Amino acid sequence: MSGSNGSKENSHNKARTSPYPGSKVERSQVPNEKVGWLVEWQDYKPVEYTAVSVLAGPRWADPQISESNFSPKFNEKDGHVERKSKNGLYEIENGRPRNPAGRTGLVGRGLLGRWGPNHAADPIITRWKRDSSGNKIMHPVSGKHILQFVAIKRKDCGEWAIPGGMVDPGEKISATLKREFGEEALNSLQKTSAEKREIEEKLHKL
Repeated sequence: MSGSNGSKENSHNKARTSPYPGSKVERSQVPNEKVGWLVEWQDYKPVEYTAVSVLAGPRWADPQISESNFSPKFNEKDGHVERKSKNGLYEIENGRPRNPAGRTGLVGRGLLGRWGPNHAADPIITRWKRDSSGNKIMHPVSGKHILQFVAIKRKDCGEWAIPGGMVDPGEKISATLKREFGEEALNSLQKTSAEKREIEEKLHKL
């Protein structure tokens, strides 16, 4: 991810893909040299899009920025919602937070619930590949030990990903990691109460 000067080649690629995931919405095209906010671009006309599921007002989503009773405190802790970004301060334009990494060709929240940062927790679980005797297995070409990690196959796009999910307001990161790994990698939502307790004990130990 590049800074605001847009100097890195092919920066911010994942946030510029079209159509927007789970929709047919095409972003306005943003060339690499125009990603950074410090680059002047008077003709920039991003597409407005917030998913219907977000606009429906689920508990995990903010109201629309235009609603009179909604006054988010950006760049700080806003009640139980953390609106500080790990990337540092972000700018506010016309009452809306700007993506600190640069232009994306789209404004609105897309599938994200929060205005500003949407914090996620993604546990990376690894182990060395071993044989039946417990000895580390060497890669035949590199001669190095093989590091394995847990991945899931996403239902929405079919891509492989690290399991994880959004941090609930006021929730500790460690709790998010356990919950999301249990749900996405261990299918805990489909388990019996006894099986869930066993999973929780193993995750706590892990």
